Amino acid sequence: MKVIKFGGSSVENPNNIQQVFQIIQDQLQESELVVVFSAFGGVTEQLFALANLAKSGDLGYKKALLALEERHLDMANALLGNEKREKVDAFIRQRIQELEDLYHGIYLIKEQSPRTLDYVASFGERLSTFILSKALAFRGIPTHFLDAREIIRTDDRFGHARVDEAETSALIQAYFAKQPGVKVVTGFIAATAKGETTTLGRSGSDYTAALLAAALHAESLEIWTDVSGVLTCDPKMVYAAFTIPQLSYAEAMELSHFGAKVIFPATMQPAMKKNIPIHIKNTFEPQHPGTLIQGTVRQGGWIKGISSRSNLSLLTLQSSEWMVAGGNLGRIFKVLSEAKLSSLLISQASSQHSICLAMPAQEAVLAKEVIEQEFLHEIKSGEMDAVTLLPGLALVAAVGENMKHDPGTSGRMFRALGQNNINVAAIAQGSSELNISAIIPQADLQKALNALHEAFFLSENKVVHLFLVGTGLIGKALLRMIAHQKESFFEITSWTFKSMASQTAATWLLMKTGLTLNIFLHFLRSMKKWS
Repeated sequence: MKVIKFGGSSVENPNNIQQVFQIIQDQLQESELVVVFSAFGGVTEQLFALANLAKSGDLGYKKALLALEERHLDMANALLGNEKREKVDAFIRQRIQELEDLYHGIYLIKEQSPRTLDYVASFGERLSTFILSKALAFRGIPTHFLDAREIIRTDDRFGHARVDEAETSALIQAYFAKQPGVKVVTGFIAATAKGETTTLGRSGSDYTAALLAAALHAESLEIWTDVSGVLTCDPKMVYAAFTIPQLSYAEAMELSHFGAKVIFPATMQPAMKKNIPIHIKNTFEPQHPGTLIQGTVRQGGWIKGISSRSNLSLLTLQSSEWMVAGGNLGRIFKVLSEAKLSSLLISQASSQHSICLAMPAQEAVLAKEVIEQEFLHEIKSGEMDAVTLLPGLALVAAVGENMKHDPGTSGRMFRALGQNNINVAAIAQGSSELNISAIIPQADLQKALNALHEAFFLSENKVVHLFLVGTGLIGKALLRMIAHQKESFFEITSWTFKSMASQTAATWLLMKTGLTLNIFLHFLRSMKKWS
């Protein structure tokens, strides 16, 4: 048995859904399936936006709710046609009526609790999954719609409920033993023992799929999204980023903690406990192998990926005396815990006279306040300096399970940053040697990521970015010389040229991925004809 999950972008419109159905049909020829769906792309955000409108007393939520109803009715029409739609349309209208009553209650009392918002959010998955299950049945695939609230038990921590894995596993196994056909399951939602609707937090649909895979001892878990696996770096920041073929659970966990958004730690936990391999695949490029995440990985270099976090601040606590006293570090972490704050990076000087904490910028201000309140006496007496807060920072982390076997990893990382004039405010490396992290200026983040990516993944050659100003006879001759001699030049210098931009008298031509000679000459010809 295999569990496969499709995210919101995969089911955003009828064309995407046809691709999803083809993947399911192809998979059914090889294995028994359990399918988990998210809400249609953007719907969960709309549901929250409508709740905020109602809370603010804006009756515009009614018109927006009608548009949301029309979207689901249109989706049913596109997938099912006029036949067999009566039951589906009735289901949609009934859920929308329930939503209208819910929003009206929010409108009247002008407030919304986490419990209410969980119930609001549940309608996205309930609507999409019911429609998709009926559309699959319409194509001759015997399906059974399953509301995950029947099989996943949580506590009442609304907004990010904690799963009772033992009870959930028993409920899943009992349910699947009785019901035939392909189970089409709502992602993201669950229920308390009292039957109250809860949600599983960030990446909740992935978590649903992982819980099912673990309970059913599935052969694999597939997460289908809109990217071809986990990439070596954020492709919006590093255009040369490429797919990582394989990761260990530990490496994937580390990358996700430091900003990689394709997979999240909670998703991996149930599968990791049962050693179930996780495949990250691209719905729109199904032939691409994507990324395989499993217990042990044989291939790959020392560093698997470069991850990052933005908008951070650095808190520094310093004293010549008090830090060495027993219990003071405990006081710091206790007061942060009580304020529900946590740090992304901690670095302490070996002298024990200073410690710094990197935190999200919006949390750092509160952290400074609670720490200074806790150590008010020490600050007033001069035993401790006032807590300093340095904003406008980012974190970069080089992640790889095998870096412990490479003595030069940290040297290569900080050499790359230094050669690009990027100052490092703090560094940290865990005892597991899975990552090396550095705090740098936010303004240098993209430059740092590209420098590190080149150092660890493209270090065999030096990329020289070429910007050509002036495109007369000499400029064109220069480009032809580079194009003609680039292979021999690379053999001698290990340099690779990439033309990034060119300027004529009339305009600029810029391409993030670089210009080929043919593109450049075509541009010149078109500009000459235009002028």
